Amino acid sequence: MNTYYVYMLASFRKNLYIGVTNNLLKRVGQHKIKEIKGHTEKYNIDRLVYYEETGDIKSAIEREKQLKHWKREWKIELIEENNPQWKDLYDDLNK
Repeated sequence: MNTYYVYMLASFRKNLYIGVTNNLLKRVGQHKIKEIKGHTEKYNIDRLVYYEETGDIKSAIEREKQLKHWKREWKIELIEENNPQWKDLYDDLNK
């Protein structure tokens, strides 16, 4: 069974990025070394602050779309409910 992740990255200024992947450790690592060009590179958005897992790619993509349409304050509430310190969760994945 495959695992898919919907994830949120943040910068120190709390700019946000939402994405989906089947390899969270690799994808966040790519963001950290600026391998993925665009919004995350430009605004230094590379701290994993939230993620969800699912076994279904369709539900992962739907959840990503849903979160992208949320108001910023709802996204922040979701992060702070699960990660009140805005800790970089990548460090825990990388153990």
